[in-house]
Amino acid sequence: MIIELEKSLKNLEKGHVILYPSDTIWGIGCDATNPKAVSKIYTLKKRIESKALICLVSDFKMLENYVEYIPEEAVEIIREAKKPTTIIYNKPLNFAQNLLAEDGSIAIRIAHSGFAHDLISKFNKPLVSTSANISGEPSPKSFKEISEGILKGVDYIVNLPDIKTDTRPSSIIKLNRDGTVQVIRE
Repeated sequence: MIIELEKSLKNLEKGHVILYPSDTIWGIGCDATNPKAVSKIYTLKKRIESKALICLVSDFKMLENYVEYIPEEAVEIIREAKKPTTIIYNKPLNFAQNLLAEDGSIAIRIAHSGFAHDLISKFNKPLVSTSANISGEPSPKSFKEISEGILKGVDYIVNLPDIKTDTRPSSIIKLNRDGTVQVIRE
């Protein structure tokens, strides 16, 4: 796994798009601060840029560097969550502008363990994490379900095809500006 971490880091540093096992499912990722790399993902997925993507950070300390304010509700939700949970924050910092939603918010999840966590910790920047499929198609539940178009479209494929990922996407929670909490996806 160490060799795959090093190869992935080199590709991310070059602005490449990688296919990797996230903390939930196999994902397509890149440096979330690099607008050209983010554009490559939108093109590969055939997804309109107004439809925002999720980002992963390694821990609360990294989250603090990429969000102006972390509401106490977010901390509580993350600590109490029984499964990976993505939270939509207002006032993001230091992300590629084409990664932000139309309202200026950003969806971020802390990857607490596994390959994605280790990669983000070493990279020391957030990663884009979007399902390894063309927009509108079903998300692959395993590496062998990833389409040929995605496999050929990424710059690097992490060579861990047998790694087990959670086949369920994360929950998504939006923290509204008025202080209310909205469940987008359970």
